[in-house]
Amino acid sequence: MKFKIDKFILSIIGVILIAYFFPNWATEDSKAPLNTISSIGISLIFFFYGLKLNPTELKSGLKNWKLHILVQGATFLMFPLLVLFFRPIIQNEEQETIWLAFFFLAALPSTVSSSVVMVSIAKGSIPSAIFNASISGIIGILITPLWMGLFINNPQTDFNFTNIYIKLILQIIFPVVLGLLLQRFLGKFAHKHSSKLTLFDKSIILLIIYKSFAESFINGVFNAVSILDLLAIFIGVITLFLIAFSLTGFLSKKLNFNNEDKITAQFCGTKKSLVHGTVFSKILFKGMSSIGIMLLPLMLFHATQILIISIVASKLAKEKNIN
Repeated sequence: MKFKIDKFILSIIGVILIAYFFPNWATEDSKAPLNTISSIGISLIFFFYGLKLNPTELKSGLKNWKLHILVQGATFLMFPLLVLFFRPIIQNEEQETIWLAFFFLAALPSTVSSSVVMVSIAKGSIPSAIFNASISGIIGILITPLWMGLFINNPQTDFNFTNIYIKLILQIIFPVVLGLLLQRFLGKFAHKHSSKLTLFDKSIILLIIYKSFAESFINGVFNAVSILDLLAIFIGVITLFLIAFSLTGFLSKKLNFNNEDKITAQFCGTKKSLVHGTVFSKILFKGMSSIGIMLLPLMLFHATQILIISIVASKLAKEKNIN
């Protein structure tokens, strides 16, 4: 069985290297208006997201309420509780930062595109996957800041819920609603050019990742992170994913889900959105010098989830074709 390395993951690695060697492009003295470009780009990402949401498919997905509760419960309760379990063992400020980065990962919504694609490959319930992945992003706009507000206590960060939700409304909710309102007129156009819009989404994400890591490199944040720390983060990411994947599978059996719903629960309930993560980090951690570390577990998780779920989806698809 051959697996190609995801080009987007390679792009992320490339962008981090560029940030390391050329961090000055992200400084305030730079002529490149990265803040303006990324802010406009974020709004456009979610405008296009609204255009691509199909109200009919979302309505049809509402029926399977047990599956929806499991997926959203796994995304917004199980993940944070798993990470919370390890908070008592924190011994210093460096560990606190790494733990907070994991908690940020755990509090994020599920990703839309890869969830639906992988469910489709594995022959799961596509309407339920579309509903859960889409509604997860909307729920996350409300829930993720609430979770993070419990633990962020940084004088560099103005964690004011009013200001944060105003930013989220202007940059995310308003563009999504506008996209939904225009869906009947521009929906076909959005789906026709879906690949180009995805390329645009990824370009903005790469820009935000570059800026986040460049600022962290300039401030010397990663000087305190050793190879052993990076290895521990990677092991932690894999462990978190495997525990979540096993628990959603176990609960699916207990709820007597058919195979299609079990696949959907495991694939949608264990994903975390890099799009929302990079966007939220720009708003939630504005002013924090350690923003690069905040994104590190998420990016490793993104690579891990794509690799493992791709293997599982391919295996399930082969088994179904044989049967």
